[in-house]
Amino acid sequence: MQSRVYIPSDSHCFSCPWPTPFKLRRRQFLAKTLGSSNSVKTSCEYEFEGVGGPTPSARLPVVIRRSGRVSRYFWDGNENCLQLVRVDGGASSSCLSFDDGVNNLFALCSSAVRDFFIPRKVSQNYMDYVKWKFLHRVSSSALQVLATQAMFRAIGVGYSRSLPSAAALNWVLKDGLGRLCRCIYTASLASAFDTNLKRVRFSTSVLFSLSIGVELLTPAFPMHFLLLATIANIAKQISLACYLATGSAVHRSFAIADNLGEVAAKAQIQTVCFDNLGLILAAVLNILCKNNQRSTNTGLPFVVYPIFSAIDLFGIYQGLKHVHLQTLTKDRLEIILNMWIELGYVPSPAEVSKEEVIDFPWNKVRFGSGRELWPIRIGCLDPKGRIPKLSMLTMRSLSNEDFYFICMEACRRLLRPEQSILLCLREGAGTADVITGLLQACYIRKKLLINRTRWKNIIEDCDTSDLFVPEWFKVVEDSKQSAEGDLNLLNEEMLRLGWTVKNILLSTEEQVKYSFVD
Repeated sequence: MQSRVYIPSDSHCFSCPWPTPFKLRRRQFLAKTLGSSNSVKTSCEYEFEGVGGPTPSARLPVVIRRSGRVSRYFWDGNENCLQLVRVDGGASSSCLSFDDGVNNLFALCSSAVRDFFIPRKVSQNYMDYVKWKFLHRVSSSALQVLATQAMFRAIGVGYSRSLPSAAALNWVLKDGLGRLCRCIYTASLASAFDTNLKRVRFSTSVLFSLSIGVELLTPAFPMHFLLLATIANIAKQISLACYLATGSAVHRSFAIADNLGEVAAKAQIQTVCFDNLGLILAAVLNILCKNNQRSTNTGLPFVVYPIFSAIDLFGIYQGLKHVHLQTLTKDRLEIILNMWIELGYVPSPAEVSKEEVIDFPWNKVRFGSGRELWPIRIGCLDPKGRIPKLSMLTMRSLSNEDFYFICMEACRRLLRPEQSILLCLREGAGTADVITGLLQACYIRKKLLINRTRWKNIIEDCDTSDLFVPEWFKVVEDSKQSAEGDLNLLNEEMLRLGWTVKNILLSTEEQVKYSFVD
């Protein structure tokens, strides 16, 4: 709450170190207490006599920007008072025109709304994210209202034949089963929330949208209400678990001043306001269709559902493209290393976000990664697959100083053979070992792609002739020297661009490591 008090003329008085060639007659001097802060912000109306304005000697080189206002400190040499005067064209005056008053009011309201919804220090892409979040939350909230109405009709709420006890039992059962599945899902995919955040977030959003469609079907099949409602609630609980688990990482990507708490608080405000707008939209649709009750009960949800679902998913997809995560996963690091090898520079988190598309299983293409041939995998060899002779020779050549090794593997994916490069990490391998190993694997792939047909045939033949063994080990050694030579400069560039190089986030399969036994 703000209060106004008059500041006496002898407050904050200092001796003026220089003569002032003008006289300042103060007409009004107000101080405003700013919330819980101990600082005092003042605004004054001033007139300068003898000159057209303050001379440079009266201006102090300190400008304050707060709540959309720009103010500057002035030293009143005559009265020896420090004053804070608005210099952005919004200084108070008794001769403001109507247009100026409207503009000032609009600017004040805009600043207040922005301060209410938007944190003070966030990255530049935050506003784009909020814009798409608005589209997503309004559409989703409106759909949830229509789905809830449909479920109430399915259990008979509002009809004389409704059975309150049976309806309550069904409701409790579907909620309980949904929460149980939520726990199972969260426990099984804990590491995926870090390593595949965008993929998991979007896929669960699709699941949530489908769950609303299932709820809309309950009035058509009231005898199967418990089954349909339970399936829908399970999908909703899974989506909620993903939303809560990934929310902190999304907020942290915007908190450039370590103001994570403020960003999270503003996100809650945005969610509540956007959801209320969705409720209003659903209410308006019901009012517009109230003259045709049958159309409202049956046709409206099925007409609105595909439209709002498409808007909802489009908003989520576009919003995730504006989330620039600074943490390193295997996929993000591979994008960085490929750009480093091909273009000679380290991309920023924003550039990597453009390449980091929604990672569905059927969408595995990355910038320069050669996904069609020789994708890179982190893990251990599968003894059930076809292991080339080169891989077994590589393992035989390991020593106690090696914290990783790189080999080839051949397996079958979707009824077709696929070759890949495998990076096996040893127990105790650090972040530098992971980066060096993955960079070396990228260099190996680059050399293999030069003679792809020849190397493909060599790897497909498990009984490789000894003539190719020295050539393979030369490729491995040359790529290792290149990776070790680039490591220091690469780390410096990644740190400079804001990447978190302290840890590499690996999935459960990628965390499987080997131990060296003499």
